[in-house]
Amino acid sequence: MNSRERIAALIAREAPDTTGFWLGNPDPATWPILHAYFGTTSEEELRRLLGDDFRWHAPAVHAPAYFHPQGRAMFDLERVRTRHGEEGPLSHCEDPAEIEDYEWPRLDYLDFTQTIAGLRAFGEVYRAGGMWAPFYHDIQFLLGVENYMVKMYTHPALVHAVTDRVCQFYYDANELFFRQAGDLVDAYFFGNDFGTQRDLMMSPAFLEEFVMPWFRQFTDQGHRWGKQVILHSCGSVYRIIPRLIEAGVDCLHPLQAKAANMEAERLGREFGGQITFLGGIDAQDVLPHGTPEAVKADVERVRRLLGPYVIISPSHEAILPDVPPANVRALAEAAKKEGF
Repeated sequence: MNSRERIAALIAREAPDTTGFWLGNPDPATWPILHAYFGTTSEEELRRLLGDDFRWHAPAVHAPAYFHPQGRAMFDLERVRTRHGEEGPLSHCEDPAEIEDYEWPRLDYLDFTQTIAGLRAFGEVYRAGGMWAPFYHDIQFLLGVENYMVKMYTHPALVHAVTDRVCQFYYDANELFFRQAGDLVDAYFFGNDFGTQRDLMMSPAFLEEFVMPWFRQFTDQGHRWGKQVILHSCGSVYRIIPRLIEAGVDCLHPLQAKAANMEAERLGREFGGQITFLGGIDAQDVLPHGTPEAVKADVERVRRLLGPYVIISPSHEAILPDVPPANVRALAEAAKKEGF
């Protein structure tokens, strides 16, 4: 099997020849360190050297795709990004009609030319894309994190209205993108971090009311376009994994190894064969602080517990500069071992 066939088979839970490998999406400061160690000069050269099966290439994440006349980002989030305890530009709103004055993104500012050129250049590797659509976080920034949670109780109609505006844009943008990208994309990969290190950020009941209706529309959209669906969600999402499977998620990323109830033993025992796993190699302790031998042992452990339907990758895709390059080499070598 080539890389594209292997990952497709793993996510379809069919008959792969071995487990897959994705280096992840290293932090920008990490790339120069890796290039110096491996003697490479480009990201693609390094990925090919390590036998990376997977490419994630999303509009407005990896290639410019939103071109506002004044250079603003989608939802103007570069300007309005808020932290805990801060208000967002829509924090004052109480009636859904009040959000109409906000400058919402426009489809006619989208241009996927650079994204599609990048996808075409990868060759026969597995390619994941589509709008990243982090709507859960976008709404937090627009309303303010605490205000978002409180307004679910006090102003649910407002929260639904903001959710509809954010998600409808991403949904319509995906329609344009998938139509233009065609078979250059194998999976719809989108991300919303629903968990903390200990548990979910909100109750499953509120996730069901305010998040899952649009979430299901995105998974259905990916499948309708013939794409496998991969969800990125950091933290402990253990309590809703059955719901994610029911909602159409084919593959779950990144399996935050040290988050509560996200250990490979539990995930393999309770959900093995129901969903494909992407990630799982501890990026909090083993990768930055362990020896290459410890990294290889962790890969073997995760392969054994989650295999055969597992794509080996860090438990957070943004490999930081404190991870020794020798451990990255060990990660790749152990992940590419033949068999299961």
